[in-house]
Amino acid sequence: MSPMLSVVVPAYNESARLGKNLPLIFKFLSHHNIDSEVIVVDDGSTDETAIIAEQAFSCSGNVKTSLIRNGVNKGKGYAVRVGLLASSSDVAIFSDADLSTPIEELLTLMEALDRGVDIAFGSRAIDRSLIRVHQPWRREQGGKIFNMIVRMATGLPFKDTQCGFKAFRMKTCRPIVEGATIDRFGFDVELLYLAHISGLKLQEVAVRWEHNDGSKIDFMRDSLRMLGEVRRIRQQKLNGRYEGVMRTVNENPASPRPRIEETNAVAEHLFRLPGNIQHKADET
Repeated sequence: MSPMLSVVVPAYNESARLGKNLPLIFKFLSHHNIDSEVIVVDDGSTDETAIIAEQAFSCSGNVKTSLIRNGVNKGKGYAVRVGLLASSSDVAIFSDADLSTPIEELLTLMEALDRGVDIAFGSRAIDRSLIRVHQPWRREQGGKIFNMIVRMATGLPFKDTQCGFKAFRMKTCRPIVEGATIDRFGFDVELLYLAHISGLKLQEVAVRWEHNDGSKIDFMRDSLRMLGEVRRIRQQKLNGRYEGVMRTVNENPASPRPRIEETNAVAEHLFRLPGNIQHKADET
């Protein structure tokens, strides 16, 4: 029987953090008795990421586990797509390996999915009081400028597209994951844009977040690359590259208004539990 929830963790040279953070994910899922799987996608790491992940799997309890290894580094976007498409669950979430957004915030995203949205994604911009440790000033301001450019170039109405914590209702979202083309840091924008122009329902949700040292992003190099990827998304839309994706989504019997019974079953289970964390969400 397929699990109800998949947690995808893209990892590139994350041996130092996976050994600590994978057990935290397993503990959370086991404590709440969620029928789930964790999929680690090793994106061509040159350290012991794969070995550490397999060692951590030994404490997974009843949580199913799998490790996917890309032979060479292809980018975070590619790794996330591979993990999402390998998911056999009704709902799949991807989380950064550093757990900048605590895994407990999964409950917040599930609450949004329970209200019938197709994609619920974490945001640092809706309620900045939830940021425990800020990024360096230069990076934080650069992120705000990047988001402004994204809004102007794509028409997306969201305040933060880059937080590495997003949940997908896979019956409706699988076509956009299959049709996405951006392999590196602009992949979030493309997935949200494809969902938006295909008529799916998205919700940006305030989550707790804290900056962790050890980022793989080079501010100047990757900022220019991300801007180039936004330009590529816009050009691909003008060239009709996304027409097939939009058509497939709208031909899907679960679209554009999704069948929510499966996700409701997960959410009803989660929200019967005491002490769940809830934050106000900015629904769009």
